[in-house]
Order: sequence, then structure tokens, then C-alpha cells
Amino acid sequence: MSSSAPERLRHIAGRHNALVKELRRAFSQGEPTEEGYCAIESVRLIEEAIRSGLKFKAVFFAASAAERAHRLLPQLASHVETLVLAEGVFAGVTATQSPQGVAALVKLPERSLEQLLAAARPFFVVAAGVQDPGNLGTMVRSAEAFGASGLLLTPGTVSPFNQKVVRASAGSLFRLPLAQTEGPKVLLPALRARGIRLVATSSHKGTPLPRAQFGDALAIFAGNEGAGLAREWQREMDETVAVPHSPRVESLNAGVALSIVLYEIARRSGEIEPGGNVP
Repeated sequence: MSSSAPERLRHIAGRHNALVKELRRAFSQGEPTEEGYCAIESVRLIEEAIRSGLKFKAVFFAASAAERAHRLLPQLASHVETLVLAEGVFAGVTATQSPQGVAALVKLPERSLEQLLAAARPFFVVAAGVQDPGNLGTMVRSAEAFGASGLLLTPGTVSPFNQKVVRASAGSLFRLPLAQTEGPKVLLPALRARGIRLVATSSHKGTPLPRAQFGDALAIFAGNEGAGLAREWQREMDETVAVPHSPRVESLNAGVALSIVLYEIARRSGEIEPGGNVP
């Protein structure tokens, strides 16, 4: 770290600093701030955000996290605010009980439905009523891993800015384009207009995955963990795909079932190379 880096750190002793208040609200509400910034924490996620080219507003360090400041400061643009908080102040604003002593306000790549539909190859994951944050984070991670062009979120789905979603996505949320959408009366005609095939995932019933038909333009729907895809969505699907599994297991986790389907789509389309990686 350069000799001027320590002077860059601004020490904050109280809870009433405007940036500290903004970070606290972003963590507690699980939603972006008025300016569109999301709260994240941990060295790994912050480095993923840097690597992904996200816009930072501020990075916060606990007083005991000096070594982490030395590691991260050289990676941050000079305009980014860097603050050192008293231990009690930092603990009072973060989301986890055992934080690593570093948090940040960053902007995630949220886009409009129209922007996502303009993709050269429309291949979307649609979270329609997914309520478990860990499941949604897993879906985001798998969507990026298997070449989806974006994530569409319908009303009733957990916020992608929820801290458990952010952590479970392991950085994929920073790179995968996402859009908040309206209900079936708006979203389904928009997808149909682009010639997109609508496919639901299930671990109970439907066309067995090996026999399922996909195509180039796809929207893969994942529904609520307990109730499945709501009827208003289900009746409009072109196909429901079931992932075969042992009858000893009642059902598959929604994120796992979706991940298996995404892998199969990538395999069939040639996205997975002989060595096992997605180009």
C-alpha cells in the first residue's frame, strides 16, 4: 500500500455519520438505498465486486481490520470513501454476527426488462415466487455458471439485495443482469413477443429431463419452494420439466432442480466444452 493510503482512511467514532446511517439502512432493509446502492460485507465479496467492475460509494472497516484495509485499499478507486468505524459502531450496522470487519456500498447491475430482452440469445431464469434467499442465491450462481443471459424476478420473490441472497450467489449477482418484472399479464406477452419458449422446472411431475425440448430462446421458471409455480404461471408454460430422482427422496431443493436443468441445457447447446467448462 502506498504511504498516503493511511491518510485516506477517515476515522468515525459515532453512529450518526450519514454514510454509516446509509449502510445500516441498506443492511436492515435488504433493499438498495435511494441512490441505488446495496450493502455487502466480507473481503471475498468486496473483491468480487471490484473484479466485476461495480461502482463503489464507500468501504467501511472495523478498527480491528487494519490488515484487510491494507489488502483492499490499493484495489479501490481514489474517489471511493474509506472509513474506519469503532468496533461497536461497525458491529451495530452489519448483517452477520461474525463479520470480517469490512463492508461496502455498491451498485448492482439492475436493468429493465426491455434491456434484457434485447439479448442476442434470450436465455433467462425467471424466479416466480422464490422466497428462500439461499435458493435464489443458488439460482443466480447457476444461471451465470451455465450461460443464462439474465435473471427475471416477479412480484412475491425475495429481494436479490437480501444479504443471504448476495452471499449465496458468491459474486454472480454482481455480473448477471437482472430485472424486476411485473406479473404474468405483462411478463408473459413480452416473452412471447420475442419467441421465447416457456419452461417450468419441477421435481414431481412433467416431462422427464432427458426427453424435454428446449430450443435457443428460453425462459426457465422456478416457483415457490413449497407450493411450486403458481397456477397463473403454470397454465401458460410450453412444458414442465421434471428432474428424475430416487423415490426415497420426496423432492429436490428448488435451486438444485433448476441447476440440473440449466446444466442439461448448456450441455445440449454445446456451451459446455469437452473439458467440462462453459466457454
